[in-house]
Amino acid sequence: MSTRNRDIILLILVAIIAIVPMVMYSGLGEDQGYFVGSDDGASQVIEKLGYQPWFSSFWEPPSGEIESLLFALQAAIGAIIIGYFIGYWRGTSKYEKE
Repeated sequence: MSTRNRDIILLILVAIIAIVPMVMYSGLGEDQGYFVGSDDGASQVIEKLGYQPWFSSFWEPPSGEIESLLFALQAAIGAIIIGYFIGYWRGTSKYEKE
């Protein structure tokens, strides 16, 4: 099999993997029960048991989008810190070998 044929087959597979989920869930979302996480199920079970929380949040984001933004920002900062230390350790080990 030539490289060109392999590239075309891989491109078709990537297109299929990208398009099939969009077709399967087109227009469907949380209202229909799709994409509901385990946190929702766990919180419902805990509420049925009559659990009372110890404290409440002192600030809640005004919308889900801002909450997602803050979570993504936190993940990005963590990734930058981890990447810095991995790069630092790798650089020092290369320097020590020379």
